[in-house]
Amino acid sequence: MIKTKSVKSPIEPRADGLRILATRFRGRGLPSSRYDVWMANLAPSEALLHDARSGAITWGEFGRRYRKELTEGGGVDQRNRTIKNHGQKFTLRLIQELGRRGTVTLLCHCAEDEQHCHRHVLKKVLARGV
Repeated sequence: MIKTKSVKSPIEPRADGLRILATRFRGRGLPSSRYDVWMANLAPSEALLHDARSGAITWGEFGRRYRKELTEGGGVDQRNRTIKNHGQKFTLRLIQELGRRGTVTLLCHCAEDEQHCHRHVLKKVLARGV
């Protein structure tokens, strides 16, 4: 099962399973005890994050562009100065398999009740299959 949660929400080890921080930036002061693994490659590119945060694109456009980034080849690496995104389809397939075998919780810095968060789009992509 694949779930989503805010990294600020209470940790529930049995219910959360593998906790994956799916953000481009880890965040200052965030202790590594809040997640099991940080996978920056699952986050939107820096340029897409900027466009979304500045209001330059709609939520629908953000979702379309983010889904495209998740499945495209090496091109996304050229847009990211800080973190590269190698082998994305294999990473997504691995998370799908882990979700079939147990619980995986996708984490982000957004509030728990935030509907316009990439973690929800990522969950849908994983549910549909890569």
